[in-house]
Amino acid sequence: MSVTVYVPIDASALSLGAEAVAKAIAAEATRRSADVRIVRNGSRGMYWLEPLVEVETADGRFAYGPVQPQDVPALFDADFLQAGQHALALGPTESIAYLQRQQRLTFARVGIVDPRSLEDYRAHGGYRGLANALRVSSKDIVQTVLDAGLRGRGGAAFPTGIKWKTCLDAPADQKYVVCNADEGDSGTFSDRMIMEGDPFVLIEGMTIAAIAVGATRGYIYLRVEYPHAQRALLAAMAAAEAAGFLGDSVCGSGKAFHLEVRMAGGAYICGEETSLLESLEGKRGQVRFKPPLPAIEGLFGKPTAINNVVTFASVPIILDQGAGYYRDYGTGKSRGTLPIQLAGNLKRAGLVELAFGTTLRELIDDFGGGTASGRPLRAVQVGGPLGAYIPASQLDTPMDYEAFAAIGGMLGHGGVVVFDDTVDMAAQARYAMEFCAIESCGKCTPCRIGSTRGVEVIDRMLTGSAIERERDEILLRDLCQTMIAGSLCALGGMAPFPVLSALDHFHEDFAGTAVTAVH
Repeated sequence: MSVTVYVPIDASALSLGAEAVAKAIAAEATRRSADVRIVRNGSRGMYWLEPLVEVETADGRFAYGPVQPQDVPALFDADFLQAGQHALALGPTESIAYLQRQQRLTFARVGIVDPRSLEDYRAHGGYRGLANALRVSSKDIVQTVLDAGLRGRGGAAFPTGIKWKTCLDAPADQKYVVCNADEGDSGTFSDRMIMEGDPFVLIEGMTIAAIAVGATRGYIYLRVEYPHAQRALLAAMAAAEAAGFLGDSVCGSGKAFHLEVRMAGGAYICGEETSLLESLEGKRGQVRFKPPLPAIEGLFGKPTAINNVVTFASVPIILDQGAGYYRDYGTGKSRGTLPIQLAGNLKRAGLVELAFGTTLRELIDDFGGGTASGRPLRAVQVGGPLGAYIPASQLDTPMDYEAFAAIGGMLGHGGVVVFDDTVDMAAQARYAMEFCAIESCGKCTPCRIGSTRGVEVIDRMLTGSAIERERDEILLRDLCQTMIAGSLCALGGMAPFPVLSALDHFHEDFAGTAVTAVH
C-alpha cells in the first residue's frame, strides 16, 4: 500500500535542503522497495523546522524535522512511514503548539495541499467562494466584502470593499484587476508562501474581484526574485484555464476573465500602486499624482482594482463562509486575521496567522521563543523598512491598525523584525534614510533630496560635538516633518518613522560615535 510523504517545495525550505531531502527519500524508498508517493507541498511556516517532512497515516500527518539527506536512512530504519519514533519526530503535525494556537483562514490550505493540483484545491474547499459569487450580482459581492471589514493587507489598510465599489461604479469599456505581488519589505514572506503553497486561492480571489468590478483582464505583478512563485502560478493558471475557471466564460457564466503574470523590474518603489501601474505599462516606475485614483483611472487609463496577494487570497473564504464569519475574527476596525511574519533575532522565525488583537509580546515570546541570541530584546520593527522601531516598553501593544497608529507605528504587511540589545539604533536610523535615498523614484523633492540630506545630517550628529548634535537633531526632526507632509507617496512620507522612533526611544545611541554601516 502506497504511503504519501510530503516534502515542501517552498523557496525557503528549498534553500535549507528540501530538494535534496526529497531525492534522498525517493532513492531510499527505491532501494528498500517501499511504495512511497512524494507530494511537494507548501511550507507550514515553521522555518526553524525546515525541511519539514510529513507522513500521511491513518491518524493524520506525522511530522519530522528539520530533516537533512543524511537523516533519511535512519528515518526508514525507524519505520517513519508508519510514524515510527526518531530523534527528529515531532508528533502529529496538527498537534504542534506553534500551529495549534493559530487561526488560519487565508493560510488554511498552505502546507496541506499539493499547490499544483486543482483537484486537491477543490477537495479542500477551493472555488466554493467563486461559485457563490457567480450566483449573485456584482453589487452583492462588493457589499459582502464591505460587510466583512476586509482592509488591504499590503500596508495601507484601505477598506477593500470601498476600493472595489469605486471601480464598479466607474463607467468604462475595459476594466482591470491587478495584484501587487512585488513583496519587498524586509522580514516579509506571506505573499510568497501563498503563491508557492496555494496559488489557486490567489487566482480565485482575483477572479471574484473581476466579477465584482466588471473586469475582464488581470495581471499579477510578481517580484522578479520569486521564480518558484512564478512557476507555481503559471502551472495553476494553466490548470484553472483548462478546467474553465479562467478564460472567455468563467465556469460557463458568460463572464470572461483572462489572467497573466508579469515579472517586476526589481525596484522597491514599484510596490507603490501607481508606480507599479507605470511599470506594468512598460514605463519607468514613478509615482503618479492622485487624484485620479487607480480605481477610476488606473492601468492604461482604465478603472483598476489593485490589491496585494493576501488581500485577494482572503476573499474566497469571505464569499464561501459569509461576511459575518470573517468579521467575527479581530477587534475594532481591524477585522479578520493577519498573517504575521516573524523574522530577525528569534529562535522560531516563521508565519503566524491570528485574529487582530494579539500583542507583540505574545507573538515574540509565545510563538517566536524570544531572541535567538538569548540576549534581552531591545527593539522590534513592524511593517517593513519604513516601520517605526518599537521599544520593549511597548510590546504589549495589540496588533491592530488603530493601536499601532496611536504609538506612531504601522502594521504594514505584517512583518516583525526583532533586534536584541547589541543593535546600534543610530545605524538603523541612518539605514532607513539611506534606503529611501537609494530607492526613491526621484519624482518629488522631499523624498529625493530630503533623504539624501537626512543621511548627511545623521552622519554629522554622530561625529559632532554635543552642541552640534543638538542643533542637527532639531534640523533632522524638521526635515522628517517636511518629508512626511510633502512627499507624494509612502516611501518619502514614512521613511522618517524609523528615524524619529529611534531618536525618541533610543536617543543615547546618537551620542557621538561613528556609525556602523548596516547592510
